[in-house]
Amino acid sequence: MTRKLALAVAFALLVSPAMAQAPDPALVDDLVAANRILYAEGVVDGFGHASVRHDKDPNRFLLARSMAPGLVTAADIMEFDLDSKPVDQRDRAVYLERFIHGEIYKLRPDVKAVIHSHSPAIIPFGATGVPLKPIYHMSAFLGSGVPIFEIREAGGESTDMLVRSNQLGTALAKTLGASNVLLMRGHGNVVVGDGIRIAVFRAVYTEINARLQADALRIGGGQVTYLNPQEAAKATEVNAQIAGRAWELWRQKVMPTR
Repeated sequence: MTRKLALAVAFALLVSPAMAQAPDPALVDDLVAANRILYAEGVVDGFGHASVRHDKDPNRFLLARSMAPGLVTAADIMEFDLDSKPVDQRDRAVYLERFIHGEIYKLRPDVKAVIHSHSPAIIPFGATGVPLKPIYHMSAFLGSGVPIFEIREAGGESTDMLVRSNQLGTALAKTLGASNVLLMRGHGNVVVGDGIRIAVFRAVYTEINARLQADALRIGGGQVTYLNPQEAAKATEVNAQIAGRAWELWRQKVMPTR
């Protein structure tokens, strides 16, 4: 079966009478690629998830069924409303933390893609009080600030650390505010963007920045020179224009026959 035919079959399965309009096949294809890239680049493993806002209905978003990101295909993509309810669930399992996505899309009309991962190098920054800051130009987007979501404040002392309700999702989205990245203490992080490609770019370079920053803190005895606000703002603008170069490279690695 050719790739084009496979996509057509996947969309026949994806579209149901409950759906007003089918999403652009290219958008779904990018979402599939995003899941695989995030796995290949070490941002996610068997866990984590990425979503995109529906291109024809801003009150819905696309997210894979509950599965390992590196195995996602177009046939696995589901549609959800902003309360994170599946439009056409059938017998498919859904991610427990889908509420992260829906509540961010509610509060941030500018956001078109959301990524949640347990990106390993980032975990210490959410648990130690050491702020995650941009150490080089590729991670300049961190200059907008990186808040930490403390689930105890929203869910009490005995949660399982998962954002498994609209109430917890709303608290997380409010903590994110206008930032591009949020840390989840003892859990992981959330990265957002105005498209799936820039969100993937940010997720990858957030993980790299965390590794470099930890190294710099050790080498420099805690003394590190970070990008200042002006540098971060200008570098963020430039990176938005050239991020497609990284996307094409990463995509070719995981989907070479497109």
